[in-house]
Amino acid sequence: MTDSLTIALSKGRIFKETLPLLAHAGVEPLDDPETSRKLILDTNRDDVKLVIIRASDVPTYVQYGAADLGVAGKDVLMEHGGEGVYEPLDLEIARCRLMVAGRRGAGEGGGRLRIATKYVNSTRRHYAAQGQQVEIIKLYGSMELAPLVGLSDLIVDVVDTGNTLRANGLEPLEHIADISSRLIVNRAAMKRKHARVKAFLAQMAEAVQERRGRAA
Repeated sequence: MTDSLTIALSKGRIFKETLPLLAHAGVEPLDDPETSRKLILDTNRDDVKLVIIRASDVPTYVQYGAADLGVAGKDVLMEHGGEGVYEPLDLEIARCRLMVAGRRGAGEGGGRLRIATKYVNSTRRHYAAQGQQVEIIKLYGSMELAPLVGLSDLIVDVVDTGNTLRANGLEPLEHIADISSRLIVNRAAMKRKHARVKAFLAQMAEAVQERRGRAA
């Protein structure tokens, strides 16, 4: 159908916290992505499909029109750059912070810092804004290990409770950005399926408002 909608989501926390908002918009998946091997999930509506992909790929799928809409963390969007997508709605879910972290006093001795992170672009922008050149080492996981074995002076990563940092003798040292998940829209889909997309956005915004009211 030309007015059907494809929504890109990632497994895990974002998927779980998006489900109630989708339900408010009348969309419920027929399969659980944690147990199903399907990558395209049918929903209770013939005109809405969900595609399940890596969190870091959601903006790319939406940018190139493989999905009309998606839900992505602000950390992923900052790293992606946001080309080709609109970001009309903060869903206020999966909240955390993008932080510089390390041992207390790390990086105070002068010299060029080495920073381990998967957020290469965001880290470069953060330090460039301070007029500081740093060496960035790209890692894909277990950031906390890098300072412990001398790979880096500091790390840049998302922090939720901070428990993992503390367990490894590290602490948050500098705040870069508050993170939450955003609903993003392909620019062409916004024009081509305008009425359909706007109606869906309105329903999702209403769901966010209701959730906020319950939490107050």
